[in-house]
Parts: sequence; C-alpha cells; structure tokens
Amino acid sequence: MTRRTLPCAIEPLIPHARGMCLLTRLLAATDDTATTEALTRRDDLFATVDGIPAWVGIEWLAQSVAAWSGYRAEAQGESPATGLLLGSRRYRSRLPTFPFDRRVRVEIHVDFVADNGVTQVNGSLHWADDADALPLAEGSLTLYRPGG
Repeated sequence: MTRRTLPCAIEPLIPHARGMCLLTRLLAATDDTATTEALTRRDDLFATVDGIPAWVGIEWLAQSVAAWSGYRAEAQGESPATGLLLGSRRYRSRLPTFPFDRRVRVEIHVDFVADNGVTQVNGSLHWADDADALPLAEGSLTLYRPGG
C-alpha cells in the first residue's frame, strides 16, 4: 500500500473521539521521527482564558506518537492502533500557557519500541514560524500499545 502524501490531516491517523484530537497536521514522518502541528485555539477542549496550559504539550507529544504509529500502520494496510500514555519524564515548558492563534510544531523521536509494545519517545515543542528559537517545551514519554 502507498503512503499518504505529507503534510496531511491528522484525524484519520489518530483513533481519538471528537474533540480529543488536538493536532491539525502530520508534517513529516520517518522510521523513527515525526513532526506534527497544533493550533492554539480558543475553542480547544483545554483552553483557559489565558491560553492553552503548558501541560497540554504532553498530550501533543503523545498524539504525535499516535500519528507516527498510525501513518506507519496505514502504509502497511492496517488500522491505527490504540495506545496508552504511561508517563512523562523531565517535561519542562518555558511558558505556563501557550497563547491563542499560534501554530506549534511538535517534534518526536522514537528511541525504541519493545516487543511488548512499550515505546520510549523524546520530543519538543516549537513555534512553527520560528525555526531557530529554543524549544517551548521538551520531555520524554513512555507509551504502551496493547498487543505489542
């Protein structure tokens, strides 16, 4: 089966219910990396009066892993698999909230996928329009896909 042309809409690649898909596009994907995009919207499920709380970045990272996995599964003729976020380590954000109406580039690097489905990932968030700036946030995630 052929791979989807990138960039592409992210919803078909992530098995999330309406409103919980927090990313907009998959921009790039390789065997062990993915770049996605989020838009900080006022109608976002987690929006506050000040913006999107920095902790939502952990979910953006996790959904980027889901998009990476879904993209790879689709290329093999399979459906996206459900995964679980087990935990995060060393997640640090330079901002307490991300202001509205900004595009955030989410970059992930998959360190390993074990035979039992446990996956370790490092990731970072950046303003989409400022490639040279320091990361807005970064950290590591441990995820699990039932059935390995």
